[in-house]
Amino acid sequence: MTAQPLLDVQDLTVEFTTRRGIVKAVQHVNISVAKGETLAIVGESGSGKSVTSYAVMRILDRAGRIAEGSVMFSGIDVKAATEDQMRDLRGREVSMIFQNPRAALNPIRKVGDQIEDVLRTHVQQAQVADHGEKAIEALEQVKIARPRERYHAYPFELSGGMCQRVVIALALACNPQLLIADEPTTGLDVTTQKAVMDLIVELTKRRAMSTILITHDLGLAAAYCDRVVVMEKGRVVETANAADIFANPQHPYTKKLMRATPRLGVNLRDLLPEDEPAAAVPFASPRTRGEAAASQLRPRARRVRGTLQASCSRRVPLTPQAWRARRPPSSSSTSWSRNIPARARPPRSENCSAASRRSSPTCSALSTASASRSAMARASASSANPAAANRRRR
Repeated sequence: MTAQPLLDVQDLTVEFTTRRGIVKAVQHVNISVAKGETLAIVGESGSGKSVTSYAVMRILDRAGRIAEGSVMFSGIDVKAATEDQMRDLRGREVSMIFQNPRAALNPIRKVGDQIEDVLRTHVQQAQVADHGEKAIEALEQVKIARPRERYHAYPFELSGGMCQRVVIALALACNPQLLIADEPTTGLDVTTQKAVMDLIVELTKRRAMSTILITHDLGLAAAYCDRVVVMEKGRVVETANAADIFANPQHPYTKKLMRATPRLGVNLRDLLPEDEPAAAVPFASPRTRGEAAASQLRPRARRVRGTLQASCSRRVPLTPQAWRARRPPSSSSTSWSRNIPARARPPRSENCSAASRRSSPTCSALSTASASRSAMARASASSANPAAANRRRR
């Protein structure tokens, strides 16, 4: 009789409601995890790996929902469970290590207090006498140096690798049966990646936990996992043991993933897919890829370039010397406004408002000068024709 798997996902379909309609991020996914097994879910970015894990823990976005299928964990129907049941299930039975440790931690609370929150929520008081000592013990188990000092540290005071260890301590604080690690080594250097993965494998094997490792690194899947599930565009395309799938991949997408993995002694030409000949994508120069299309645009480009050069050669550079040469000389006091450059010259006095005359000294001076010129013109007209001037006065 076959043992019942710890996690059994059958025909899972996840939909998201968007402004452009319904988007099916995951379609008809079948995954099972046995007790004590380490399963890897691999695929490129956007293939539905993380959405599948969020559906298992039922922490989808508000716009997402499980449209079809079932998720059974240890005999519990996750899809039909209430929110209180899921709150008791998360953390105590199923736990998750998220991609970004700094986003998963509260930046304004000490890491020790955050571990104590998990213990207070999911562990009975009778089982833990002192939550503080239990939190320090959890930090010590993930091999953080000086755990009593780090207990009082904030997340921004820790490095990326130490924050990842704190997130692992949070996930393993309640000894869950299933641990979901969503790309736990993202953003870490190679040495820290190996240390984090060795730590996860050591703790899970010591506690006989099942693990789902979500990654796009095939090397991690080959080194640390028992079985591998390959996802493409929201669907499972191949499932097999790690040794078999890396020795003899069956699906074309799996073969492409294998060929796309950089290896020693392999150049870019060898990373091309099998169904895509090397002559179709030349590597001599990026310019040669569109040489045919570029040849059609060269005559037009020459005409445009010649027109631009001709127009630029006729332009006079706006240097101070050229500006002074083009500026008309100022011979009398009545033409003093000519000394003001055209761009800095205010509008004419007829268009100046009362507010602008009060606020702008230049505009006020121009208005005064214009009024003086008008008064002089009227005086000269009066002296030339006294009779007309007398009639205007009357």
